[in-house]
Amino acid sequence: MNARSLTIPKSWKTLSFGSLFSAVIYPVLGLALLVTLILVGLLVQSLDMVWWYLPLGLAVVALSIFVCNAGIGPLHRIMQHKAGELRAPAQILTMLNLVIAMQGTVREWVNYHSQHHSFADKPGDPHNPFEGKFWAWIGWILWRDENDNRRPMALWLRQNPIVVWMDRFYHSISLIVHLAIPAVIYLIVWMSGGSLILTGILHGCVIIGRAIQFHATTYGINVLGHLSTPKWADYAMALLTGGEAFHDHHHDEPQSALHLPRKGFWNRVFDYNGTILLVFEKLGWVKDLKIAPRFA
Repeated sequence: MNARSLTIPKSWKTLSFGSLFSAVIYPVLGLALLVTLILVGLLVQSLDMVWWYLPLGLAVVALSIFVCNAGIGPLHRIMQHKAGELRAPAQILTMLNLVIAMQGTVREWVNYHSQHHSFADKPGDPHNPFEGKFWAWIGWILWRDENDNRRPMALWLRQNPIVVWMDRFYHSISLIVHLAIPAVIYLIVWMSGGSLILTGILHGCVIIGRAIQFHATTYGINVLGHLSTPKWADYAMALLTGGEAFHDHHHDEPQSALHLPRKGFWNRVFDYNGTILLVFEKLGWVKDLKIAPRFA
């Protein structure tokens, strides 16, 4: 099998404009919005910019990262690797978080990840870092093989009506989440006499938080996760990916709901995607969690 980075032509025909928007254009727009509003707030004396906007904005960035990971964690560990079974409330919450994270359809996500595990770091791997770090980071997202787009949904997901429904209406739901809802919020704030500057700053922070999580996942896992990296880098990436960046063991033990031992406060902080699944288990939203013996 040939290297995908070489066999997939880099042209306008194979360029995924949806991926270009989510990976590049949308983050740039969010950064531009944030910088513009901060400058306007500082330069226009009639507009109040107060000190607590900074910690509030940072908190919104952190919350956005968490929400995005709260979608990817259950998708990756449960829906992809069958480390348990999500019940309806957890499925709906996961699907909505995935829309916020702009991860595309579950069908495409699972198909690409299945190929990755079948051909990890070899020709056929969709994001083989040894074919180039840029390719493994976002190149494979930007340029697509038409055969990949035509692959059907995995058999174990077809009987899940919530996943099938969300996949069918993914783009419509995305427009509502990323366009319609923010527009309604701006309208409500304007009509109630609230601060549009603060609203715009927080909106920009949401977009930037999503972008940080998006690129931490694609670069921190697809590239750094398959290379030799210092331990501090693994833990730094884990905070931005909910523990998905703990990747040294994953291909040996893919069917594990936890990526660090169950016990230990800091284990549950750095592997918070696994902690979310433990909370779901307590709520009865997930059953039959499978955990690698060394993490139990």
